[in-house]
Amino acid sequence: MESSKDYLKDISEIKNLMNKSSRFISLSGLSGIMAGIYAIVGAAIAYYLVINYSNGTLLLDGKIFRWVMFDLFMIAFLSAITAIVLTTRKAKKNGASMWDPSSKRLIINFLIPMAVGGIYILTILSQQKYGQTGALMLIFYGLALVNASKYSLGDIRYLGYCEIVLGLICAIYPGFGFWLWVLGFGILHIVYGTVMYLKYDRQ
Repeated sequence: MESSKDYLKDISEIKNLMNKSSRFISLSGLSGIMAGIYAIVGAAIAYYLVINYSNGTLLLDGKIFRWVMFDLFMIAFLSAITAIVLTTRKAKKNGASMWDPSSKRLIINFLIPMAVGGIYILTILSQQKYGQTGALMLIFYGLALVNASKYSLGDIRYLGYCEIVLGLICAIYPGFGFWLWVLGFGILHIVYGTVMYLKYDRQ
């Protein structure tokens, strides 16, 4: 009976080791919280610019549109830098490597849907079809998260599912695109990051 328990324990330990070797589990929950904060602050800035300097409309060839695009770029840039810094710190704390085969697979599988989505969004913007931009950003980001979740914490896929659902709702009701974008990239990130921090980072 005792040997049976030891055998099951060994199997469990082997399974955990295999899981750690095939998945990058050092993602920081704090980076998710910060990404949500960046998104909300950036959305507030964009809203202020459009309402006060563009009469509530956004022209593709206008100066305010370029400022809004710069605002979006800064949100993505700050989120990426924060994720790299905090995740690297967590990986070192756990005695793990930031750039191992599992992290490379994670990044590749995340970037493929994001790159395709980014190119598609830029294409339709060049055709002055920007009514579904918010929906497409949410959907492709959600697909990227679901695709990358195979190589990281499985909880990420639930955030991805939520982003996809919000994107589909946004496609049906484009008039609420701005607020759904804030909900998806801002509030959901803060909620997700808080859950991940309490579940993994404080262990």
